Amino acid sequence: MFLNVEQTRRIWIARLLVLVVLMINLQAALLFIMMPDRFVGAFELSGIPGRAAVQGVGILFLMWQVPYVFAVVNPYKNRRSLVEANLMQLIGLVGETVLLFSIPAGYPILSSSIRRFIFFDAGGLILLLLALWHIGKNTKSIISSV
Repeated sequence: MFLNVEQTRRIWIARLLVLVVLMINLQAALLFIMMPDRFVGAFELSGIPGRAAVQGVGILFLMWQVPYVFAVVNPYKNRRSLVEANLMQLIGLVGETVLLFSIPAGYPILSSSIRRFIFFDAGGLILLLLALWHIGKNTKSIISSV
């Protein structure tokens, strides 16, 4: 069974939306890993422990991208990976929001850094939700043909 033009278009739109989020996430991961000194101050860290903490976050960013890769490869067949990516993005957004409200006044640099993560994850979540919407609910017949 072949995909019709509409199904093919939906797959590519979903794929591109997830790919945008994946590329931005990978860029952040690689920058944190390769250039941690640029980011330690934003977390009010310093020295070797600060570098290690930022690089550790970069490594976490990198490993969290696995479901995004599967969702890009085939958002229909790997719908579960796309759902997982949405949930991961939502957890990040909610967790960072809670974290922001737990930071006492007097830490404007740290608060600003956390706000950037909130903005980053909110934008990613919107794109991932749009990708999920594009593949739609009725994918069983499409999945068997892809």
